[in-house]
Amino acid sequence: MSSNDPSALPYRDTKPQGSADFYFATNATFRFLIARFGLAGWRRYLEELGRGYFAPVNQQWRRGGLGAVARYWRDFFAAEPGGVVTVEELPDRVEVVVHACPAIKHLRAGGREIVREYCQHCFFLGVARAEAAGLTMRLAGGNGSCRHTYVRPSAELPVQDMQSIAEARL
Repeated sequence: MSSNDPSALPYRDTKPQGSADFYFATNATFRFLIARFGLAGWRRYLEELGRGYFAPVNQQWRRGGLGAVARYWRDFFAAEPGGVVTVEELPDRVEVVVHACPAIKHLRAGGREIVREYCQHCFFLGVARAEAAGLTMRLAGGNGSCRHTYVRPSAELPVQDMQSIAEARL
């Protein structure tokens, strides 16, 4: 994507896709944070990242609603190497259907031991980001394929069942 292309992403890059080796660094960072601060500390880190680092995107979502959410995820996964993802924009929600997670795919191909809670990071980041945008998010699946659901709070989704997020494994 050139720097002149309109994008819902908060950054610009000169290459069409990111480097999949980023997933190795992410996995190692998660392992370090969990070992150093425990699961609760790792979750706090993700929630703060979701509210702070992603604040510009969260504001886009707040202003643009579900349409802005769908546009962001389409642009995001277009820049992610190796993923197979469908973004379904419906009148009352956005469903991000990850058929093949680019991170899990690359970590497996590299023979990396995947942090078993890896897939939970999408939930903790997603909830923090959605709440900052005045939305609600839920996650189901994991370990290579999952579904992220974004809705307005009036949809009154049930509380997230953490058991519905699969552990990641090689």
